[in-house]
Amino acid sequence: MIGSVQPDTAYQGVYRRDQKNDLKSQQVIQQLRMIEQKVKAHEMAHKAAGGELAGPIHYKYKKGPDGKLYIVGGEVPIKIKEGKTPEETIEIAQKIKRAALAPADPSPQDRAVAARASILEMKARVELLKQQTEGKQTGQNINLHV
Repeated sequence: MIGSVQPDTAYQGVYRRDQKNDLKSQQVIQQLRMIEQKVKAHEMAHKAAGGELAGPIHYKYKKGPDGKLYIVGGEVPIKIKEGKTPEETIEIAQKIKRAALAPADPSPQDRAVAARASILEMKARVELLKQQTEGKQTGQNINLHV
């Protein structure tokens, strides 16, 4: 038959196209699942290392081809603060750095937070040194903790 389409041939073309779409959808879903696992591990590392300085985890979602929501991003706020003493500030700054760099793959934002914490720590060390120098000048004894 010239010019006619066999029903079986038309059905096979639609079936192959559906199979390709299903395969693409499954690949996208698998990729979203992998991203979700990675994001959860990343944010939990921040949360665990940050302790009381870490706020609640906030996730960003994307709808997959199956209609489900998948986690594709996240953040954990970290409170950057000074302590009551330079020694306390040094401890806080070190904890902030550990929290920021805790994931296996710190983001540029994570590295920026770690850098801010390093600056906070350096300022506290300068203040501590200043206090120790002033104490020596006035004859006070100061114990050093390493």
